[in-house]
Amino acid sequence: MNLNTGLWQKQQMKLQMTQQLSQAITILQYSTMELNAFLTSKALENPLIQLEDPIMDIPHRGESYSYKTKEKKDFTEFVSASKETLVDHLFLQLDMKSLSSEDLRIMKELLYSLDENGYLHIEEEEFIKRANVQKSRLYDYIDRLQELEPAGVGARSLQECILLQLWRKRDSGLAITIVEDHFNDFAMKKWKGIAKQLNVGLKEIQLASDLIQQCNPRPGAEYTNGECHYIVPELIVKIIGPEEVKVSLFDGTTIKVNYNEEYQDFLEHHPDEEVKRYLREKEQEFQWLLQSLQQRKQTMLKVGKLIVKKQKSFFLKGPAFIQPLTLKEVAQEAGLHESTISRAVKGKYMQTPYGIFEMKYFFSAAIKSVHSEADGAASSTSIKNEIQRLVEEEDKKKPLSDQKIVNMLIDKGYDVSRRTIAKYRDQLGISSSTMRKRYE
Repeated sequence: MNLNTGLWQKQQMKLQMTQQLSQAITILQYSTMELNAFLTSKALENPLIQLEDPIMDIPHRGESYSYKTKEKKDFTEFVSASKETLVDHLFLQLDMKSLSSEDLRIMKELLYSLDENGYLHIEEEEFIKRANVQKSRLYDYIDRLQELEPAGVGARSLQECILLQLWRKRDSGLAITIVEDHFNDFAMKKWKGIAKQLNVGLKEIQLASDLIQQCNPRPGAEYTNGECHYIVPELIVKIIGPEEVKVSLFDGTTIKVNYNEEYQDFLEHHPDEEVKRYLREKEQEFQWLLQSLQQRKQTMLKVGKLIVKKQKSFFLKGPAFIQPLTLKEVAQEAGLHESTISRAVKGKYMQTPYGIFEMKYFFSAAIKSVHSEADGAASSTSIKNEIQRLVEEEDKKKPLSDQKIVNMLIDKGYDVSRRTIAKYRDQLGISSSTMRKRYE
């Protein structure tokens, strides 16, 4: 080990993360809505940045790709209007009842203890002390709350929520018994044991299950005043010939950045050097911002063209013909880093003749063919699409097992394992064959 001290010169190449580079990377990964918010904040910091509202002309699925009419609209028109909250809805119902001031006080306490799904979360002993109410009276108030609309509101568990709704339905006796006494076994689809205990057939259990499935496990969710998010495509793909596909940028919803000419005179003739220095700094920031925005457009278009090139069969023939594609492949051909491609496609969407797709949808691993290598490989996305189709078309009385799906895919030329099918099925939100089975 060399422990000598001294001075040495060493030459090495190193990427310096400048402010401009950092800003360009940040802007690239923003979606359209995030970019608009970023530009708005920048305009507040820099007086030389003047924003112009975008020309809102969002293309819709199934409509012609013709953008001749461009009407300038106020951006605030696309902000969702305020919505009645669950508490507001329940208060209106309470106003129609004859309640004393004391009853109304306790009911308000309960309303404010509901979560966004309409469930009641209280520690009974703590609530009794805080609200100064007797335990027996508390249960009366909870009963009153649970009588309100929507059905199921005020429940303290999923089981109680379902029961509150079933009690209001006709011919729900068996369903109520199942939920009251066999809830866990029912959820785990141990129906044969339930049928034996209740001395009923599996067909009757299925009918009760259909009734239970009609219940809403989140009765208060429809009153949640969440922010509305719009999916806006970054790129538009059009078929312009039998074998020709064209991709273009869509700027219809991006705020335009202009130079505020009012400050030009200040910059050239203002006597205060401090003010002129400040404005020169802001002008430099403005130029950096324009360069970053232009670079974002160039990168998005380059990535979009490569996706169209690699997935040409998808755009010409349909989603069933999607091909394997990795970020590394596109990065190598684009001359960019893999992380740059990842940022470019994250949260971005592409309008195609088959609808709007998230750009990362076009990237998926390859699944080997069981035939010769000349047959190529299928993408994991196409395998998932095939699994989805098979499950949708299966006989629900005899749903396909994972091994059966494996065998069917192998017959089609896909080299897949049962473990892979189980993983993809889970990613698609498809339950097991046991859980999908219907008794009729």
